[in-house]
Amino acid sequence: QVQLVESGGGLVQAGGSLRLSCAASGSIFSITTMGWYRQAPGNQRELVATITSGGRTNYADSVKGRFTISRDNAKNTMSLQMNSLKPEDTAAYYCYANSLTDGRLRGYWGQGTQVTVSS
Repeated sequence: QVQLVESGGGLVQAGGSLRLSCAASGSIFSITTMGWYRQAPGNQRELVATITSGGRTNYADSVKGRFTISRDNAKNTMSLQMNSLKPEDTAAYYCYANSLTDGRLRGYWGQGTQVTVSS
């Protein structure tokens, strides 16, 4: 099993910055890809960014150039640096991890952390 805990959410004005962190525990050595997703009220959960164990990244078009995803495999943590925040970024942000166990990929989610961007 893999447990994921997010932190760093809060209230910020438009144009400001926040840094989200995700701490992984459990069967951490089986984790391959990690990422951040977000969900606003009434909307579907959407991908924000992903990063592989080798450091390869992908970003949603809406956050390219503003958000940066990173991970520290030694510390079992992942971060999302969010700059130039917009009200449209307001959502609950969730940490995600894929784990390869007994030849099968399994997905795990954190509990979420709220990010609110005011106009």
